[in-house]
Amino acid sequence: MDNNVILSIRDLKVVFEDGFTALGGVSIDIGKNEFVTLLGPSGCGKTTLLRCIGGFQIPTGGQILYKGEDIAPLPPYRRNINTVFQRYALFPHLNVAQNVSFGPDLRKEDKKKTASRVAEMLELVGLKGFDKRRISSLSGGQQQRVAIARALINQPDVLLLDEPLGALDLKLRREMQLELARIQRESGITFIFVTHDQEEALTMSDRVAVMNAGQILQLGTPEDIYNEPRSAFVADFIGASNILDATMIRDEKVAFLGCEFDCVDKGFGENNAVDVVLRPEDVKLKPMDDPAQNVPEGVVESLLFKGVHYEMRVRTENRVLIVHSTHAREIGTRVKLTVAPQDIQVMSKSAESRAIIDRQTAGRR
Repeated sequence: MDNNVILSIRDLKVVFEDGFTALGGVSIDIGKNEFVTLLGPSGCGKTTLLRCIGGFQIPTGGQILYKGEDIAPLPPYRRNINTVFQRYALFPHLNVAQNVSFGPDLRKEDKKKTASRVAEMLELVGLKGFDKRRISSLSGGQQQRVAIARALINQPDVLLLDEPLGALDLKLRREMQLELARIQRESGITFIFVTHDQEEALTMSDRVAVMNAGQILQLGTPEDIYNEPRSAFVADFIGASNILDATMIRDEKVAFLGCEFDCVDKGFGENNAVDVVLRPEDVKLKPMDDPAQNVPEGVVESLLFKGVHYEMRVRTENRVLIVHSTHAREIGTRVKLTVAPQDIQVMSKSAESRAIIDRQTAGRR
């Protein structure tokens, strides 16, 4: 086993009594001091996987190797793994310091050492001087920090976080994304974070595991997941996308929207049906007098201001595309559409992609 791997999940399965398969054989290695996010829609298995790691769900099969030892049968208290839930479960009759020291106090550890550790944890989570405050006087973000401090004081090797930002408003949620990433770096503890929010996953993580139907579909850095999706589901779930029917003419040449494009992909054969993913920000709108030749043309049908960019729907002869740009085009404007070779992502065609293309097409009529 790699010395840098702290958790190794091997072919983990969970089948409930009614026959529903929550996890269908999941495998993943998680490194020391790593921030890994389990990302996917409701019911995809991410929380079940987290509960298995924490000891709250006994798997049907497979292994959870912690430093080489299979801990799958062990109860939570015998694992050096702590969990922060969406509901923070703080004790309202205790102040901040008493909440944070609850674990060490329960184990009857030295009071002076515990007080020193409480002060250290509160400083780490940005709550220095809050030790005497009542829980009821804290904001949602402050309560979350107390819950994290309470988990970290136990010095776990792994901290599990089950959608802990779900109850926060958007601005505070974004602030806490950055704070969690900072706390993870400074504590040196492995964080495993569960969310269905793509922005959250891309903002905080070293690696992201995209899950669906009890499987990990893709594992990689946020940049890889966004820029190089390996399936239509990942492309559609991570950010906005245009997924198009296409034909791979040959290596580095693909046809879609009635035109041929240079690309950087190889190995899809010749004249084979494939799918192409175009991110909205990668589609460039040019005026009709632009010298670009043999490119699709379209008409801007809608224009929305999104703050950092404009979102436009552009109807071509074949499809309506979503385009993001900092430069607005008025509704009714005819445009040419171009895309750089490196921004065209080619994927093998699948039944899943067919369903997504049909949904995108129907939704943009």
